[in-house]
Amino acid sequence: MITTNRAYKYYDFIMALFVAVLLISNIASSAKIIDWGVSIFGLPLAFDAGTLLFPISYIFGDILTEVYGYKKARRVIWSGFGAALLMSLTFWIVGLMPGEAFWEEYAGQDAFNAILGGVATGGIVIASLGAYFAGEFSNSYILARMKVAMQGRQLWARTIGSTLVGQGVDTIIFVVLAALFGVFPWEIVASLIVANYIFKVAIEILFTPVTYAVVGFLKKSEQEDYYDRDTNFNPFSLAS
Repeated sequence: MITTNRAYKYYDFIMALFVAVLLISNIASSAKIIDWGVSIFGLPLAFDAGTLLFPISYIFGDILTEVYGYKKARRVIWSGFGAALLMSLTFWIVGLMPGEAFWEEYAGQDAFNAILGGVATGGIVIASLGAYFAGEFSNSYILARMKVAMQGRQLWARTIGSTLVGQGVDTIIFVVLAALFGVFPWEIVASLIVANYIFKVAIEILFTPVTYAVVGFLKKSEQEDYYDRDTNFNPFSLAS
């Protein structure tokens, strides 16, 4: 195990992908609610479009924590948080500015508010950032603790176990807060929570072979396999 601060070949690349997935999924969540016409016990499994991509951020979180440790993952989580906040602020400022006349004819402020405006409104921003913060740190913390307790064995149990908790926390906080702020109607809250949770956990399980392959490649290439035995798990610390 290598514990010194040093340059890694792939850490920055994974951080960039993580942030890209987060931003794209946030925009997609505001843009569309998807319904494949599937239901469980009469409960329609509708979900926001961001759910198609957002679970991959948890896979990146698993990989970062497993290979580089909780402290490195924490820096990436905060980078994503800052990028999402900047995106929301940018869309909010753009929404306040007057539109060009021709643009107003074929698109208009109402169209902007209906799609991208959701990324910038207070309710969706609070719901998204609050859920992201709690879910990602729960996922990373549990995986790091499980790795030490299980002495690095059974990666599949750690990635799936941490996802069950992290995605549950994320999904409930996001949907409930968004409903409280009027983003989603309360009539579909239960459907969104169940559908989002099932879909996110299913993605984690289906991608387990990919996670194994990427983790194995990174551990070999980076010569790193960090164990968080003496880590300060305070999520507000930026120490690496």
